[in-house]
Amino acid sequence: MPKTDRIIVAAFDFDGTLTKRDTLLPFLLFATGPVGFILRMARLAPVLLAYAFRLMRNDRAKEKVLAAFLAGHSLERIESMGVEFAARRLPALLMTRAMARVVWHQKQGHVCVLVSASLIHYLEPWAQRAGFDHIIASCLETDAQGLITGRLKGGNCYGAEKALRLQTLLGAKGDYILYAYGDSPGDRHMLDMADHRYYRIIPAETDA
Repeated sequence: MPKTDRIIVAAFDFDGTLTKRDTLLPFLLFATGPVGFILRMARLAPVLLAYAFRLMRNDRAKEKVLAAFLAGHSLERIESMGVEFAARRLPALLMTRAMARVVWHQKQGHVCVLVSASLIHYLEPWAQRAGFDHIIASCLETDAQGLITGRLKGGNCYGAEKALRLQTLLGAKGDYILYAYGDSPGDRHMLDMADHRYYRIIPAETDA
């Protein structure tokens, strides 16, 4: 297929690429309130230290945090909180210059894909309103009663998993031209598969 006939895809990481900071902890704070957040974080101190010193894998640490905050809650409740968080909190965390890149691609008619290790339960409602064509993200596992276990269904959408899921969505490489945007080592595999890769090229914005 001639190159000019290929679709153009723009894949964006979320935390740190489109936002000023991580969004998972703000979501957990929003979902549990300040007191619950502080108590759980205190109990998680050994996990956080182990992760900081690279004694625990990213996915293991993340699932322990999710279990401490969300295990036993109904998925319906967390998805409702996700919709509210997406509307009330996420807009203030976005970087204007980064979102301008998304709008530019959309105006060119490019297929825009959000690819994130954060939770789809708050990313999807935001990304749909922002006009993304596809959302790839981490998903909470539930038990037979619909209660959250704290584990991630299908694993953590991080590192090589990001590239794998994006390849599964897009299909054969010859069918598309890929722009990819990221800001951390967890985005490297996705960036490596791109025709045009952008790593930390969007300047950080202050809170002012």
